[in-house]
Amino acid sequence: MEKYLEIIQKSYSDYWNYFQGQIFFQDVENYFYGLIAISLIIWILEILFPWRKNQSIFRKDFWLDTFYMFFNFFIFNIILYAALSDTTVAIMNDFLGIVGLSFNDFQLFDMKQLPTWAALSIFFIVSDFVQWNTHRLLHRVDFLWNFHKVHHSVKEMGFAAHLRYHWMETIVYKSILYIPITIIGGFNIEHAAFVYFFTIAIGHLNHANLGWDYGLLKYIFNNPKMHIWHHSKKLPKKYGVNFGLTLSVWDYLFGTDYIPKNGRDIELGFTNDENFPKDFLQQEMYPIRLKKDSHEI
Repeated sequence: MEKYLEIIQKSYSDYWNYFQGQIFFQDVENYFYGLIAISLIIWILEILFPWRKNQSIFRKDFWLDTFYMFFNFFIFNIILYAALSDTTVAIMNDFLGIVGLSFNDFQLFDMKQLPTWAALSIFFIVSDFVQWNTHRLLHRVDFLWNFHKVHHSVKEMGFAAHLRYHWMETIVYKSILYIPITIIGGFNIEHAAFVYFFTIAIGHLNHANLGWDYGLLKYIFNNPKMHIWHHSKKLPKKYGVNFGLTLSVWDYLFGTDYIPKNGRDIELGFTNDENFPKDFLQQEMYPIRLKKDSHEI
């Protein structure tokens, strides 16, 4: 037990030092200011080329979504996730050690033996496909859907809506992604910064007030005209459509694509969303205090 308490203490210390390094420009790969830069660029694009011209620059819940953006990517890690993930990995390693195994025994490929571009491509495609399936799971399992409602409570789309989600989603996504990433282990994490910034940019664009679909590239990359239908209050399928995070190709391959017409002015949300909490703390507490809820979308 003492070992795990030391891991928790070290995790808090390490992540706090990392966070300070980000704030004070001590790290070459700066995710904090990288997120701010991407957000400002896409916000400027929204201002210059608005799809919904009557939507305010400071749209409904703009500041709430901005807070979510920093909470989910940095504050949550300080409060809980860094310590939780490090401790969980240590416990799993110890458990596997009892039967004479380690995580290395599950590694089928050594990504470091591949050219950087090939390793990045495999890492990106595998991660996106796993997350596409996880996203579908969030819509199909009532327990998970109650957490995912936070994201679908957005009533006006804008870049920061991308990162309005309940912290439990981070645990679900990372837990499910851990196994395939272990299998393709040996990946050089320094190179993951490119994938990180690319996926953040596409995710911001998907939610932005922009009427773009990228032409023929829409069959590969998710885009604002496609993703707005994922947020539609009225959908043709019970569990939703257009689940792609970065890539749209999975939806086209597996028949979950849906773009019947220009969706610029469709109503967003879910059934009975008028009763959904409007502030951060109440939204975070919603799935926990919920006794019984039907899956309505």
